[in-house]
Amino acid sequence: MTNTSAPDVLGQALLDYHHGHDQAATVTVHCSAADDEPLPAAYFFRTVLQMPELERQSLDESRGRVLDLGAGAGCHSLELQSRGFEVKAVDVSAGAVQVMSERGVQNVARHDLFSARPAAELPYDTILLLMNGLGLTGTLEGLDKFLAHARTLLAPGGQILATSSDIRYLYEDEDGALRINLNGPYYGEVVYRLTYKGHDGEPFPWLFIDAALLNDAAEAAGYTADFIGEDDNEQYLVRLTISN
Repeated sequence: MTNTSAPDVLGQALLDYHHGHDQAATVTVHCSAADDEPLPAAYFFRTVLQMPELERQSLDESRGRVLDLGAGAGCHSLELQSRGFEVKAVDVSAGAVQVMSERGVQNVARHDLFSARPAAELPYDTILLLMNGLGLTGTLEGLDKFLAHARTLLAPGGQILATSSDIRYLYEDEDGALRINLNGPYYGEVVYRLTYKGHDGEPFPWLFIDAALLNDAAEAAGYTADFIGEDDNEQYLVRLTISN
């Protein structure tokens, strides 16, 4: 369920930027596995020419009816709309949904990625999970839950296009050895918290999954994983299709 009482930290930053109140609007990202980092709201408004190669590749690989999960300010949805695609953009942030609507995204909804597809809504040929979008599943258990749920969202022959990263480099010492507790949680399960102008958002889980483990999870859930792109930052693009 969506927590409507928690501060919509990211949404407020997006609104401030979109409405011209603060062109330098920046969220601070606190991560359990790394140092704090600034995240400018402007990043969510980039054009296709400003997008990383993996995101541009994802848009080029999209087909049919598209479901954009964790759509943010709608930069991917708007680009696909401009190419003639029918797109539904989804985000849990009320501010993000408002921004997308005001920017011209034609079909916007506020809910999480586990919400049921309305009975009158046709299934989707492409599900997008970009900007390390597999992280929205939160944990390895959440990933398994989403892969099962996605079967109810996908049309026959449909695909999931998603990006994620292997963050094991965060746990390497100077000699390249890994400092990981093998008896503890998976190292790619982290906790994020966002702050903006003195307001603290609720902590939320985020998943970074290495390609080998994702391949195993996909296979167990009846999908075929096709890794179709990677960059220099340990990030990859994967296509998941139902194999049985």
